[in-house]
Formats: sequence, C-alpha cells, structure tokens
Amino acid sequence: METSLDSLGPVDFLIVEFPKGESNFTGEMADELVRLVDAGTVRVIDVLILTKDDDGVVEAMELSDVEELGALQTIEAELAELLAAEDVDKLAAAMDPGSVAGVLVYENLWAAPFASAARRAGGQLIANGRIPIQAIVASIEADENSETEGE
Repeated sequence: METSLDSLGPVDFLIVEFPKGESNFTGEMADELVRLVDAGTVRVIDVLILTKDDDGVVEAMELSDVEELGALQTIEAELAELLAAEDVDKLAAAMDPGSVAGVLVYENLWAAPFASAARRAGGQLIANGRIPIQAIVASIEADENSETEGE
C-alpha cells in the first residue's frame, strides 16, 4: 500500500461480533465491503478474524489464512497487515466467550481531501467518536413515544 502521508484520510477500525456458529464473512457483508472499496469510499488496511473460545482463549487469523474468501479475494492482496499480537489482545477484550469477530481497519478515502486540507491549515484532529445505531434508534423511539403521550 503506497499512500503519501499528506494525502492519508482518517483511519478507523471496527469489530463485528457473531455468536458461536453464526458467522458469515463471505456473504452479503463481504459484498458490501468490496463495493465500498470499488467505489473509492474506503481503503481496507487490515482484516482479522478472531475466535474466542468458552475459556477466553483467543486465536487470530489473517485473511490470507482463509481458504474460501469469496468476494474478499479481491482485497486480500492489498492488505498491509497493520495489527500486531498485542492489538489482538486489546481487540478481543470486547468479545464474548464463544464468539467470532471480524476486525476491519480502513482508511476513509472520502474524507482524505478534507483531512489533508485541515493538516495543511495547521489543524489536527483532537477527538472523534461514533454514536452506536442502537442509541440513535432508542432516541428516535423515545421521541416518538413522548410525542404520542403528549397528544
């Protein structure tokens, strides 16, 4: 992966956890990720598949270790394999025992021009965050309930 540091967009990670026996990394989720890559919205930097057994023991697998990648085959060759063993331990701490999770590290290409302009202007990102969709849904439902009760 060759990218000028000056043109690098924000880099994020996410972890998607599945209950034991319910993971499907090569289905619709993989198709959507490839679509985002093909559209130039994101650049995938690293992907790991983590398994946490019932005793809390964690195993990590790179995409290159997976036999059937399906749609993910197109992005596997471009991965930088950025995450180290100590990162795996920190990421797996969020997982439930007996689960499987996919870890995705990606660059937000859509935001790269803005991020570059901010850096050239002398700015630096000092905080960012994400609001979980569950919190948004709960807030909307609470607003709808209060409107209904007020009628």
